[in-house]
Amino acid sequence: MKQNELTLLGGKTEYKQEYSPEVLESFNNKHSENDYWVRFNCPEFTSLCPITGQPDFATIQIDYIPNIKMVESKSLKLYLFSFRNHGAFHEDCVNIIMKDLIKLMAPKYIEITGFFTPRGGISIHPYCNYGQPGTEYEDLAKQRLFNH
Repeated sequence: MKQNELTLLGGKTEYKQEYSPEVLESFNNKHSENDYWVRFNCPEFTSLCPITGQPDFATIQIDYIPNIKMVESKSLKLYLFSFRNHGAFHEDCVNIIMKDLIKLMAPKYIEITGFFTPRGGISIHPYCNYGQPGTEYEDLAKQRLFNH
């Protein structure tokens, strides 16, 4: 999608009621020759337990080193909101988010952490990451995962 093809930014907000990866939009990275870190902190993430249907609340932290494309933040907000009625375990949520963002942007490196609030006295903080295969970013992903 070209930068001038962003459809959500500045328009009326429509919240999807089911998991909707198609709402994600990207734009061109104006500094693709540089390596730099982008962090999104999303403190109002909600999904449903696939067994009980009870709501799960989390802060989702998304960190990435962009390549050619970057995720547009309003589309990311709407995408994360689309999990509100989606039944998935915590570990599934972070992996689904990562895979959808990889498909959208093909980043050099990305990691997702879910800081889920306690349920039954236990909190879960799943972490996943990815680095482009055959590059120093693949090595970074291994290093960060093994030292996590």
